[in-house]
Amino acid sequence: MGARKRLMAERLKEERKSIANAKLIGCPIPPRKMRLVADMIRGQEVAKALVVLKHNPKLASNYLEKLLLSAVSNWQNKNEGGDPDGLYISEIMVGPGPSLKRIKAAPQGRAHRIRKRSNHVTLTVDKI
Repeated sequence: MGARKRLMAERLKEERKSIANAKLIGCPIPPRKMRLVADMIRGQEVAKALVVLKHNPKLASNYLEKLLLSAVSNWQNKNEGGDPDGLYISEIMVGPGPSLKRIKAAPQGRAHRIRKRSNHVTLTVDKI
């Protein structure tokens, strides 16, 4: 490895040290409903976001709360047990996952298709 490449790799490694990710794959809630809760905590500090998720009655908030705690834990492992004060949610993305296709009986011998949607969530925390 050349000197420039090594210096660039070291600089990128140092920049990524303050960032931690967590992923939730195949959550059985439709992406549209998950985005409603994700939009409430996007860009907030971790402590404030945890309070919002704790007191939100939607089912999606339980999944996002566990995901946020996982991201904070990942950040602490990456930084040798550093203090999580000053962490904020820098990025949260909700994308579609696989859909389960089911059939519901309809009048006159017909059938309607039901799609049970799921989603994938990626959450990134960063130091202020």
